[in-house]
Amino acid sequence: MRPRWEALLVGVLLAMPAATHAQAEAGPSARQIELIVGSGAGGGYDLYGRLLARHMGEYLPGHPAIVVQNMPGAGGLRAANYLYNVAPKDGTVLGTFAHDLVLLGLTRSGAGAQFNPRKFTWLGSPSSFADDAYLLIARPDSPVRNAEAARAPGGPSLLVGASAQGAGTNDIAIVLRDALGLNLKIIPGYPDSNAMFLAMDRGEIDARLTAISVLHSTRPEWLMPQSGMHVILQFAHAARHPDFPAVPTARELARDDRGRRLIELMELPYRLDRPFVAPPNIPRERAQVLRQAFRAVQSDARYRDEAARLELDLSPVDAEAIEQAIAQIDAVPPDTLDYIRKLLTNGNAQ
Repeated sequence: MRPRWEALLVGVLLAMPAATHAQAEAGPSARQIELIVGSGAGGGYDLYGRLLARHMGEYLPGHPAIVVQNMPGAGGLRAANYLYNVAPKDGTVLGTFAHDLVLLGLTRSGAGAQFNPRKFTWLGSPSSFADDAYLLIARPDSPVRNAEAARAPGGPSLLVGASAQGAGTNDIAIVLRDALGLNLKIIPGYPDSNAMFLAMDRGEIDARLTAISVLHSTRPEWLMPQSGMHVILQFAHAARHPDFPAVPTARELARDDRGRRLIELMELPYRLDRPFVAPPNIPRERAQVLRQAFRAVQSDARYRDEAARLELDLSPVDAEAIEQAIAQIDAVPPDTLDYIRKLLTNGNAQ
């Protein structure tokens, strides 16, 4: 049977008849692409995924429909493993998952990572996080309201909601606890961002890690002074974000050079903030078509207008920039990567 991508191109370029019923039965239509989102509906990755799905098909041969399929689980690990090992390698399935999984895959921090980030077919990211920051934000009634109190010896612990290993909500919290000496009690197991927001609303947890852009899109009221929310620190922004000039960065709070190096390493994946991929071993010409379409849609006026309405950051980077960032992470001294591996696997570096 002719691969689905070839059926699409032949149908468009040579005006051949549509696929037979038997071909349609074999899998998704040649005029349809599936986009796997490695988180639940309503979170940041889902917003970016659905935005791209509504517009990128216009830049692909035949203008295929792009259908979003949420595949939450293990902080995006389920989706990453599926895309790497199971999804068809013909360009009809794409995906997006937590950028933190790149570091997890490179360090092999846990048996759950069944992929090599170097081998994915990277398309790019609509955001480089250049104008964003990752915040540790706490409820108005939190026992800890600033960074100084968060690392006071013998002080109260901050209950921080988290997803799973490989997700920023979990791994960044572990590193902040280790490198900054914060009194954090990490509560893992939340399936997606919405679940953590609801846990905050109900008072199950005191705090969570999330991006400014996500708050603008999903909880803008939390950013209002009258909300009473406390921003403890900011991460993945070398200098203080202009919206939070009084809130220290994680780099500022590092206790020593080792801690600062760990913070800087953990911040590297944010350069590929919302990564989009295809499975490995996509034929070169098909990968090129996908990458060109991804680049083209980033300049599309309707796409950009909708992103602005959703208050999503658009500072795109291409596949080459992502591959360079992965190479930079891969070049970190082995002892540092080993320390991170132990830290993320065990919750400590022992």
